Amino acid sequence: MTNAAHTMFAADEASRALGIELVEARDGRAVATMTITRAMVNGHDIAHGGYVFLLADTAFACACNTHGPVTVAAGAEISFVAAGRLGDHLVATAAERTRYGRNGIYDVTVHRETPGGPEVVAEFRGRSRVLSAKRDEA
Repeated sequence: MTNAAHTMFAADEASRALGIELVEARDGRAVATMTITRAMVNGHDIAHGGYVFLLADTAFACACNTHGPVTVAAGAEISFVAAGRLGDHLVATAAERTRYGRNGIYDVTVHRETPGGPEVVAEFRGRSRVLSAKRDEA
């Protein structure tokens, strides 16, 4: 099933250029994946937080665009729980918490698969805003 989130992701060259794949997007939820490459590792030999944020932000964008109207980020924050490492396959799972008026709140958990099961790398909260038909001033 294709929806507005799939259409938006197909045009998202920034995310796709980093190897991000959209696994699922429907009903206020989305799952996106990315593998940490050598180019994504910082001077401490761990995944640069900006790439982890970008993966979470991509899942967030896809989740909040599953409803149809063009929706953008109004703000977001992230808590890094564990360091990502070269070769980690990260999974970002976004879930809608609430929508009110033209606004929404979404939570995204980024984890990596380990032999012992999923290990959380980051928790992200995004605030969305549906754009109006005319130019949005807010």
